[in-house]
Amino acid sequence: MKDPRTLYPQPPFPQKPQEVPGTDEKMNPPAAHGEESYQGSGKLSGYRTLVTGGDSGIGRATAIAFAKEGADVAIAYLSETKDAETTKSLVEATGRKAVLIPGDLKDEKHCQQVIQKTVDELGGLDVLINNAAYQQTRDSIEEFSSEVFDDIIRTNLYAPFYLCKAALSHLQPGGSIVNTVSIQGYDPSGMLLPYASSKSALIGFTKAAAKLAISKGIRVNAVAPGPVWTPLIPSTMPKEQVENFGQQTLFGRPAQPAELAPLFVWLASPDASYVTGEVYGATGGQTPF
Repeated sequence: MKDPRTLYPQPPFPQKPQEVPGTDEKMNPPAAHGEESYQGSGKLSGYRTLVTGGDSGIGRATAIAFAKEGADVAIAYLSETKDAETTKSLVEATGRKAVLIPGDLKDEKHCQQVIQKTVDELGGLDVLINNAAYQQTRDSIEEFSSEVFDDIIRTNLYAPFYLCKAALSHLQPGGSIVNTVSIQGYDPSGMLLPYASSKSALIGFTKAAAKLAISKGIRVNAVAPGPVWTPLIPSTMPKEQVENFGQQTLFGRPAQPAELAPLFVWLASPDASYVTGEVYGATGGQTPF
């Protein structure tokens, strides 16, 4: 038995500066994705799954966990080819199939192509994980340009809508959709105004979509993380925020992606057969809902 307070220590600092969207290899240290620690038990045997933002962070950890549970995985990502190739190799090391699909999810046509390629390459679709996200920080509303606000909303809200809309014609009864929301959707920080707004909206989207999708036997749920150590953090947050990242939690550290993946596995699996329209928090003791 391991003490959860020290299972994953606070990441060392300082961090090397990164440009958006950031890469795992430049993090100090790289995030923990569960490639060695996660133990599968066949919960998702034979499932065909799509994970957006699967190149690194929560997406990579989820892709690895799904593969260890017996699922094939399509990995949608923006442009971080090296990170995506690493995820692919980690999935394939479990004996499962991995498919890489690069491109910008703000484009509805691309989202439709992502779903179709997943179906073509994996032979169908059983689970959609809407995890890809984007954020920027500013000190005032005036400093957020309309272009930045639009990019964040389109990535974090429009893309899940596009993907869900395209996926529902392929998902069969028993299939599921899991969205990555955030504690920011309930307890927003001013400096993350567009991101917090998008996650709050995605919470509402999750609950509304669950009411529509259940008629087809499809469940729709969400995971709401608190601070998680991913490339998005050092590439989008001010240096002083990065240096103190996660210290406000009861654990005194951010979560590692590997600590979030089991929630996605459970929600996608038959074990959660009576769960839909729900949001599960993993916030380090900060859950405000």
